[in-house]
Amino acid sequence: MRIRSALTALVVVLGGLVAGAGTGTAATTTTAAATGSPYCGITWGSGAKSAGTLSTAPLVEVRTGRHDCYDRVVFEFAGAVTGYTVTYGETWTEGEGLPLSPYTAGDELLRVSLQAPAYDDEHVATVPYRVGEHAANVLRYRTLRDVVFGGSFEGYTTFAVGVRARLPFRVFVLSGPGTHSRIVLDVAHQWQQ
Repeated sequence: MRIRSALTALVVVLGGLVAGAGTGTAATTTTAAATGSPYCGITWGSGAKSAGTLSTAPLVEVRTGRHDCYDRVVFEFAGAVTGYTVTYGETWTEGEGLPLSPYTAGDELLRVSLQAPAYDDEHVATVPYRVGEHAANVLRYRTLRDVVFGGSFEGYTTFAVGVRARLPFRVFVLSGPGTHSRIVLDVAHQWQQ
């Protein structure tokens, strides 16, 4: 009788432990499913990003590219440039302060402020577009919707980059080609897997 009672108690205790372990696993799985995992391992976030200092090397080209996990905008300069500030929000033209949101496609705007001019020492423009013009063709891009030139004034150059939603982004500086430098903006296609 004692053996049977001991075995019954042992079965009850083991059953409780197994049930408790199963609940813990289910809770962990549910939490992971609710939060998701980073898309392509991207953990950039959507907060403001800035670095560097003012430069006199002029902007000479803006181009875009499509990648598996993100869309890219590249700003190329004729010399060393390290200064930028990129954040979500309204973007205004340099010098005039007119909002660019009515003229920029996309549900969200990234305000790109480059700490370098888009003109040379004689104040001649070094890029082929005027304030308010589209600087790139982003047809068939997953995230980018527009890149609009906001002008250049007192050594600063502005762009409104229209994207389909408030998504993670990163900004970094690359040297080259040659004596040139590039400020690169990548915007993820989505937040989570």
